[in-house]
Amino acid sequence: MKRRIVPVLLMSFTALAWNIGFWIQPVSAANILIHMETSLAVDDTQICAVPNVAWAAVMAGHKVTILVDASAVTPVTKGFGWFRKLTGSKTTALDRAGLPEREWQSLSEQMGVPLGQVPHNYGEYFDVLKSKLGVEIYGNQTMMSLYKIDPDRVAAAVTPIPLAGC
Repeated sequence: MKRRIVPVLLMSFTALAWNIGFWIQPVSAANILIHMETSLAVDDTQICAVPNVAWAAVMAGHKVTILVDASAVTPVTKGFGWFRKLTGSKTTALDRAGLPEREWQSLSEQMGVPLGQVPHNYGEYFDVLKSKLGVEIYGNQTMMSLYKIDPDRVAAAVTPIPLAGC
């Protein structure tokens, strides 16, 4: 009987110590890189989740950088596509993608800001991330050249950068 009590007590103490945090290291601010690589036309869930994750990370005290890469360079480009280019569109696909009302209200509650301060579309959302929350947003200039995108037509929130060594 005594042989069983000692291991049970030891496991109980270990579980208790783990639960109350004896072995948990304090978390410090981290540098977080979010790799946004899919166009809205391919998969809108990834590109729409990126700003939510970035905002939450900033609110938790982390430094966030977003890299716009692969086909994701297209929705941050003003007038991308033959029809938009033909009509001389001055907006990006993100500017035209409004936040659903349910998400708009949810963001207000989760982030603790009034509804009037929550962006209405994803283009605005990226602007807020950069200008008000300090998120760095870069776009892969090599991918832009493959899509024949002039870096001057990319949204102001996105800073085009070339790949090193290319």
